[in-house]
Amino acid sequence: MAFVTSLPLRVMIVDDHEVVRNGVKALLEEAGGMSVAGEAATVREAIERAEWARPDVVVMDVRLADGSGIEATREILSKLPKTQVLMLTTFADDEALFASIMAGAAGYVLKQIKGGDLIRAIRAVGAGENLLDPAVTKGLLDRLRKASICYRMSVWPASQAKRSESSGSSLMARPISRSATSSTSPKRR
Repeated sequence: MAFVTSLPLRVMIVDDHEVVRNGVKALLEEAGGMSVAGEAATVREAIERAEWARPDVVVMDVRLADGSGIEATREILSKLPKTQVLMLTTFADDEALFASIMAGAAGYVLKQIKGGDLIRAIRAVGAGENLLDPAVTKGLLDRLRKASICYRMSVWPASQAKRSESSGSSLMARPISRSATSSTSPKRR
């Protein structure tokens, strides 16, 4: 009989507050199936230690004492593209969320998250999934919808809009005469 052992998920914790790092570490140890590959409190430490530890997942605070966890994420992923990053932050900030996604983060959760949910989020990101905290998803979707509307308005040619206005037509649908469609309609057999 062959035994298959799966290696524990190697997690690095990056937060400038020791109490947060210790809390996440305690959750990981209690959950099982994961090990702490390293800890860091600054951007510089995060980049150096990640390169050395080669974690599967980095749990990264957005704001660190010496700079941005987003920049640390970008730098870590440029050197370790197989590593996944889960942003763990106090801030439900759209700008930080977008910047994190653009830096390559696989997930973004708020520190109000329950311990069990954080463990599930770390495992999901470690398995290659992407996730967003429900508290930030609404803002993201609203922003994407607004951007989509602005984009659609910007691609509507100004000359077309002026032509429509001068001819008295509107953007409303107008019926098309049968003769206009007969040349392109398929013939019935």
